[in-house]
Amino acid sequence: MGKMRAVLCGYYGKGNGGDEALLASLLQMLPDHVTPVVLSGNPVQTNQEYGVEVCDRMNAFQVLETLRTSDALIWGGGSLIQDTTSFASPFYYGGLMGIAQQLSLKTVAWAQGIGPIKHQITRNLAKRWFSGCNAVSVRDNGSATLLVDWQIPFTLAPDPVWALDALPVAGLWDLPAPRVAVNLRSHSTLTPARLATLTRALVDFQKATRTFILLVPFQSSQDLPLAQILHNALPNDSKILTLTNPRELKGVFRGVEMVIGMRYHSLIMALAEECRCFALSYDPKVTQLMNDLEIPGYSVSELPESSNSISKNWIENYANGEPLSQNKIEYLVERSLIHQEVLKSALQYNQR
Repeated sequence: MGKMRAVLCGYYGKGNGGDEALLASLLQMLPDHVTPVVLSGNPVQTNQEYGVEVCDRMNAFQVLETLRTSDALIWGGGSLIQDTTSFASPFYYGGLMGIAQQLSLKTVAWAQGIGPIKHQITRNLAKRWFSGCNAVSVRDNGSATLLVDWQIPFTLAPDPVWALDALPVAGLWDLPAPRVAVNLRSHSTLTPARLATLTRALVDFQKATRTFILLVPFQSSQDLPLAQILHNALPNDSKILTLTNPRELKGVFRGVEMVIGMRYHSLIMALAEECRCFALSYDPKVTQLMNDLEIPGYSVSELPESSNSISKNWIENYANGEPLSQNKIEYLVERSLIHQEVLKSALQYNQR
């Protein structure tokens, strides 16, 4: 069988652990006959990390030439088509999809979390982009509802990061135990006052449980300053753990008892590794995950003003909360592999 070249397009090479985990999952699930070409914000780092052919995502000439010499384009997971964090973002990804479809490439929207979409122009274009794809898979019911409304065929399965292979983290087991991991990210709802409340709650929680706090930034530009604030409040009982390998990032959660997490993929990785979780939701995708899997937590915009109330809830979850059952985890992992079947079906090789 010959080789098919597929351009992988996502928020790659931008230092976001969740998006890197999606790339690693996609590479893990690609059929053997597909040669990936990754559009990256940091081509050198992406090449070194994954050993794949790369292209600078912002070099229009290189990207166009890469598309012209390829057989397929894959939107590679995550919330690419949404206009809340950036109005330009959906037009970048949608523009690439439109060009690929004009060039008669096979196009796949893979493991997408669609929205939120606030503007009608984005909604209309998104419907056009998705309707032109050879295959569409989504990771949540909200995205599925949109596609039903648009009458676009799709496959629904859990996020592919459930099935990502984890790697051990050097030195993790040398740190004091028991351990609790914390992930915060900057967001408009996480005001200085709310951050101060969470910091006081974490100090009280640590004193009550005598746990060692692992502060795990997923994107240094957004998460690291917050991790530093928490570390300064617990200088002798915490450590900032910065990792770039998404498989190691998932492996961290094998060595902790509980996770207090804002980021969507911090919760998925932790749940997959049998951790108890407490969610701090800043986005509908996190809220939906909480509802689907009955994860305790707060909406950040509705965070209690009392740090004592928060710490008590964390202590209760630490003492009496339950991780997902092994059967449930196995079910979610197995279901997430449906995304792999979508790739196999859509990327069957035929000579162009």
